[in-house]
Amino acid sequence: MITKNYEKTLQTLAKHNQQHLLTFWNELDESSKEKLLEQIEQIDFDSLDSKIQEYVKNPAPTKLPSKIEPAPVYPAIPQTPEHKEKFTKAKKLGELLLSQGKVAAFVVAGGQGTRLGFDGPKGDYRISPIKNKSLFQIFAEGIKAAGQKYGFQPHWYIMTSPLNDEPTRQIFKSNNFYGLREQNIFFFQQGTEVNYSMDGKILLADKDTLATSPDGHGGSLKALYKSGAIEQMKKIGIEHISYFQVDNPLINIFDPIFIGLHAIDNAEMSSKYLTKCEPLEKVGNFCLADGKVTVIEYSDLPDELAYRKNPDGSLVFALGSIAIHIISRTFVERLNARGFALPYHKAVKKIPFVDTTSGKIVKPEKPNGIKLETFVFDALPLAKESIILETIRSEEFAPVKNADGADSPAVTKRMMTRRAAKWIETAGIKVPKKADGSIDCEIEISSLFALSAEDIAAKYLNLKIEPGQKLYLE
Repeated sequence: MITKNYEKTLQTLAKHNQQHLLTFWNELDESSKEKLLEQIEQIDFDSLDSKIQEYVKNPAPTKLPSKIEPAPVYPAIPQTPEHKEKFTKAKKLGELLLSQGKVAAFVVAGGQGTRLGFDGPKGDYRISPIKNKSLFQIFAEGIKAAGQKYGFQPHWYIMTSPLNDEPTRQIFKSNNFYGLREQNIFFFQQGTEVNYSMDGKILLADKDTLATSPDGHGGSLKALYKSGAIEQMKKIGIEHISYFQVDNPLINIFDPIFIGLHAIDNAEMSSKYLTKCEPLEKVGNFCLADGKVTVIEYSDLPDELAYRKNPDGSLVFALGSIAIHIISRTFVERLNARGFALPYHKAVKKIPFVDTTSGKIVKPEKPNGIKLETFVFDALPLAKESIILETIRSEEFAPVKNADGADSPAVTKRMMTRRAAKWIETAGIKVPKKADGSIDCEIEISSLFALSAEDIAAKYLNLKIEPGQKLYLE
């Protein structure tokens, strides 16, 4: 049987100029042969040649839409009587949908903490200023607190990768699922894409293993469906999915205003944005592209547009994408029912591979290959309706990405303390400051104590905070 499958596979590979994948066939044992054939069978040969031609070999830059305009948005704070009335209705509706258990949390958590010098799933990276809680624990406490506040049993969907799936499951098990119900947490893996040489040949990671990498957060929309998560959501009445990424501890997972506006406007996929701090900030740009809400990557937006200003001096294209979305379950169903495909984004990387001439593993010192991935925001133009809501950077965006500098743990912890101090000050409590205006203490607020400044104000705290004090509220 293996011999027959080998011959059939060789014919298929030869048709697509990829027969080198079987170079070491005669050196493999039966188990390794089966393993290799199974991996090759997963390749979508119907689209392979066009994919290689369009995304791997094509050096041309991304083709921009013919018409790019600023996108309509909702401000963080409503400015007109009509908006104030709509926000009030949206908050009530969002709270109702939450109380009815119609909203689920969904985190994209397939990454490792490599760039942070951490050996393990990124979600297990410890980041809180005083208690040193992990990202997973911070999210879990927020989800649990929302369930208590709005009176529902929260469901949490967690997308891992082949690299960190088992460690992630073990982390949750060893932490007793952070106080959440085990049966309400659904783990599933994202898909993978094969890696290519510069001339479009699929690379081998070993003699019996294709070189692969995760297919990007855009793959989440297929993985949700393929894993059975969407089917489960439908059975238990979940209508809306709160999407976020694993690196942002300030995320407001269940924001009733955001959920409510999404529902009132019958949106299929909605987003939060923040105002860019400078024209070339490395975030995607929300805009209307040929009449559809679209995100154009910072590297693809022409400088002329990036620097263009309004009469008041503000940037015309100032809406930064921060990977916070509400996605309707039926939208994911509709996309998968018709076999959608998001565009690929090309990344030139250093990819270890097996040299088919020498049989040795090569660890390149400079980029030698192509990885392809999809981005979830590329689904926005496919939505019939889409809203964009402003959020404030200091309130909801402090990603931890790099060991040093921007988006580093030091910056994230400082922002967590600043937000906590701001919330406490809103409640009328004085926070000690240094001469330069920086916070002269450390503050950490568990979501189990408060999900917002409003929650703190309602507690009527009687606190006196001393300079240099460490204050933890739970």
